[in-house]
Amino acid sequence: MILIIGASKGIGKFLLEKYKSKEVKVLGTYNSSFIEKDWYSKVDVTDYSEVSDWVNKNETNLNDITLINCAGVTYSSFAHKSDPELWKKVIDVNLIGSYNCIRAILPLMRLQKFGRIINFSSVVASKGTPGVSAYAASKSALWGLTKSLSQENAALNITINNINMGYSELGMINQVPKEFLGSLIEQIPSKKLCTPEDIFTTVEYLRNCGYINGSCIDLNGGLI
Repeated sequence: MILIIGASKGIGKFLLEKYKSKEVKVLGTYNSSFIEKDWYSKVDVTDYSEVSDWVNKNETNLNDITLINCAGVTYSSFAHKSDPELWKKVIDVNLIGSYNCIRAILPLMRLQKFGRIINFSSVVASKGTPGVSAYAASKSALWGLTKSLSQENAALNITINNINMGYSELGMINQVPKEFLGSLIEQIPSKKLCTPEDIFTTVEYLRNCGYINGSCIDLNGGLI
């Protein structure tokens, strides 16, 4: 069973639809975007009780679990001008939300002695980018979380890894003004955005390789 957190838009939506087309068992969550389909549930990842209740509700169907954390928000502002509440919300969704989902599913993975956890981090965690301090902080924190959890769970055949996304055709790229998109692509050595298929291929690689653990894969076209 594949669980995709934040599956109503962007990368999460693409992955859910891709797995559904392959007739793989998959469940997805949304929060602000209502979707009336049996395999979607409304879950606020910042509320641990909601996440835990969702896992418990579906527990009888959860075997050979892959958890993919795609839920994310961003907030653009120079730090000295930022709104502390909006800054904190990014941490709450991107970092605390990922932790909540992992915390809720890990006991079941440990009981079954199998699990795959894939977090979506970002190139901005290592590439200094002005105006995105909250997003960069939330995404770089996933690196430390991933490495620590991999040590705790590797002996039980549970892997936890990050995909450090560069700029892709999906997700938050739609927030980049069109007049800046061309210059952004010019910064990428491959001179193109990451395709959805490249994202899927990377996710599948991490799902199928049990010896990659506590790692960060840079999916960025050579951007550093």
